[in-house]
Amino acid sequence: MKILGQLRFVIACALAFFAPFNSQTRTEAAEPSAHAQESLVYIGTYTGARSKGVYVARFDSASGKAGPPELAAEAPNPSFLALHPNQKFLYAANEVGDFSGKKSGAVSAFLIDSHTGRLTALNQQPSGGDGPCHLAVDRTGKSVLVANYGGGSVEALPIKPDGSLDTPTTFIQHHGSSVDRQRQEGPHAHFIATDPANRFALACDLGLDKVVVYKFDPANSSLLANDPPAASLPPGSGPRHLAFHPGGRFAYVINEMKCTMTALTYDPERGELKELQTLSTLPEGESPRPDFSTAEVEAHPAGKFLYGSNRGHNSMVTFGIDGKTGKLTRLENVSTQGKTPRSFGIDPTGRYLLAANQDSDNVVVFRIDEMTGHLAATENTVQVGTPVCVKFVPAQEAK
Repeated sequence: MKILGQLRFVIACALAFFAPFNSQTRTEAAEPSAHAQESLVYIGTYTGARSKGVYVARFDSASGKAGPPELAAEAPNPSFLALHPNQKFLYAANEVGDFSGKKSGAVSAFLIDSHTGRLTALNQQPSGGDGPCHLAVDRTGKSVLVANYGGGSVEALPIKPDGSLDTPTTFIQHHGSSVDRQRQEGPHAHFIATDPANRFALACDLGLDKVVVYKFDPANSSLLANDPPAASLPPGSGPRHLAFHPGGRFAYVINEMKCTMTALTYDPERGELKELQTLSTLPEGESPRPDFSTAEVEAHPAGKFLYGSNRGHNSMVTFGIDGKTGKLTRLENVSTQGKTPRSFGIDPTGRYLLAANQDSDNVVVFRIDEMTGHLAATENTVQVGTPVCVKFVPAQEAK
């Protein structure tokens, strides 16, 4: 017993001696360098008197400060943006109704200069339908998927090794309608992206009140109808965008017309969605109005919180996520400090959220409380005309 006691004493002394060194190592590992925390923020816009294309600003995740915007590339209505997994290429949905004399929008490919932030145009391809409003790159970086709101269709375009786009390989026209005769007289594809396993592609169609599911083959950039083919949302919801929980077992759809958020379970083997609950994105007791609609949804990388944007009400809604059941609890609504919030982005560290206010020409920086999910507006904003979408790319030191 005496020997055992002496041994415990020696171990305790050793731990006490090395503790400061271990603590320092942990602290240094937990605090990335200032260089690692600087990002390029690309901002998609609607072009016109106040905008000429895609803009870029530098953002410091250590301080939450954003630099002045610069025009990265001229392009017509590059409203929504998507990044290649290698972060060397950026793609834009050109939200137009006529491309090369046909009733179609376009998809543009750009090469990213991570030192200067400038974009070099590679090429364009038709989106297959008019008014493309959303696009995504699959997780292997072999395909761009695009949703056409006006055309009510989706398309897949292969990506060449140099980042440029090849001719489309798959085009699918949606069919049908739903209960609102003005807004849902026909299909209106509003979102498409792959699931975390890259086996299925999910497309939100506002006009059908459905999330359509396709089997996806990145090698051939092909989309095939799944079984079950879709998940139905409550009539008149108008599903707009979808976000997966980081764990991949739950998905969340923000519904434009009813100002609601629908939580669903997700079966990654079958590509099947089942509704869990639907909650309002507005404060308790407040009902939707004709000038209210939702826009974007994104889960925090820690998996504890879900955020959505309310246009007209001009607020961000925060939900808490039950990691076991996937169900939501509405926590708060916070003003976006502007008008008509569209898309938003959470910076790579998870410390800040940048909200694009389309009709007040500003992107507002919010600080995220990692314990409560609360959003606090900072004094930092980026003034840019008609911002719609924000995407982060790690910045490199200037040459």
